[in-house]
Amino acid sequence: MDVVVQAPHLAPEDVDMLALMTGARGVEPLVRAANDAVRFHEVAHHAGVTEACGAVGYDAAFIAAPRPLADVGVVAMDMDSTLIAIECIDEIADMKGIKPEVAAITERSMRGEIDFAQSLRARVALLAGLPVGDLERVYDERLRLSPGAERMLAGFRAAGATTVLVSGGFTFFTDRLKARLGLDVAVANTLEVVDGQLTGSLTGPLIDAAAKARTVREIVEQRGGVLVTLGDGANDLPMFRAADVSVAYHAKPVVRAEATHAIDHCGLDATLNLFS
Repeated sequence: MDVVVQAPHLAPEDVDMLALMTGARGVEPLVRAANDAVRFHEVAHHAGVTEACGAVGYDAAFIAAPRPLADVGVVAMDMDSTLIAIECIDEIADMKGIKPEVAAITERSMRGEIDFAQSLRARVALLAGLPVGDLERVYDERLRLSPGAERMLAGFRAAGATTVLVSGGFTFFTDRLKARLGLDVAVANTLEVVDGQLTGSLTGPLIDAAAKARTVREIVEQRGGVLVTLGDGANDLPMFRAADVSVAYHAKPVVRAEATHAIDHCGLDATLNLFS
């Protein structure tokens, strides 16, 4: 088994300590991401590694078998708090002065405490009457890509992977991100707009947890190759279960518990170092 350890900065003495602790046969610096990263090859011991790394703010990933980046056929990612650093619906709600109320529902949904579809409809209903121009303000003024997003996408794209944005959020944002980042596919919910204002309803098929999983399965059946998924909330878990490799990105505990790997301290581009 190999262990990949990553952080914005790895102290050399910590790398030396982990090499001794694991009995690794070799230590390889990794350079695909902007963060520091090393791969400990063929470790003899892994007990305590996760705890030791967590204590100093390092991400640790255990990799049992070779996993070439070139084998990745599809990389599918959530949008809110994954590809981007905000929850769009919370920021839209802020335009109406109801962000705390909506954000509290969002948080409970992402922790898996309430049904996603039910919570989404409840939150969207609270947005009724909001001018659609306020969505443009959220995109222009508040939406920011998560650290390492563009570097991660470039790395997967160079390896030949299909890039998929699959979100329980809204097409207003996913369509713009698809064009901006050159994504191959973008799927999300559509807010109903009448006379330039949100009606408080959705139109078209609901993209909930089951729909996200179904979408990525259909794409990988067509494209082939290894399926990699990234997300942060409970509604990402069904698509995690469909994946060969799932990555919990700065995620809720329930998500980290089911993911293949967790990235808690680095940017999205750290995902690239999980492959050989």
